[in-house]
Amino acid sequence: MNSSAIAPPADPAAASDRRPIHPLWMRITHWLNALAVLILATSGWRIYDASPFFPFTIPTVITLGGWLGGALQWHFAAMWLLVFNGLVYLAINIASGRLARKFFPVTPRGVWHDALAALKGQLSHADPRHYNSVQKLAYLFVMLDLIVIVLSGLVLWKSVQFPVLRELMGGYEFARRIHFFAMAAIVAFVAVHLVMVALVPRTLLTMIRGRAPKAR
Repeated sequence: MNSSAIAPPADPAAASDRRPIHPLWMRITHWLNALAVLILATSGWRIYDASPFFPFTIPTVITLGGWLGGALQWHFAAMWLLVFNGLVYLAINIASGRLARKFFPVTPRGVWHDALAALKGQLSHADPRHYNSVQKLAYLFVMLDLIVIVLSGLVLWKSVQFPVLRELMGGYEFARRIHFFAMAAIVAFVAVHLVMVALVPRTLLTMIRGRAPKAR
């Protein structure tokens, strides 16, 4: 018998390494969500400037739309992108089991431990396939916050058609503030996220290519 014809047993670890860290659907929805949030935030600032409820306005240079009507058009277009793309993201995450596998369990003790490690510069990023507890909490928060943004946006857009939702949010004016602070929270998350990407640049390559660059 020719022993060379016998294939060696497959290495499960090697097979696992060949799978993309971030599948294609996840990368596409991630970048579309990022685009939608960018448009929503910058056009939303222009809309806020038309009727501010705080004693400040957003610098025009970082707003989108040029005028209120233009900003509203950009805002509504990005709203539909966020809603449909977000539904696809959530549906595939739940159906594939990725949501439970990647983001749970998350415990207060784990978050505290990893937060302290991050502050000390001791948090490992060796395995990009696994999220630490701080990442899990942050990403879950973003998912919930985007839901709040959409629901409060519905109140602002179709207040008469959603009276129950409007009352649950404390009325139209209070819904405006909820919408503003929810979007501010997303902007703050993006800012921190960009800082972390700058500190660990291979995470950006992983989100573009699906695989982490090989260590040299």
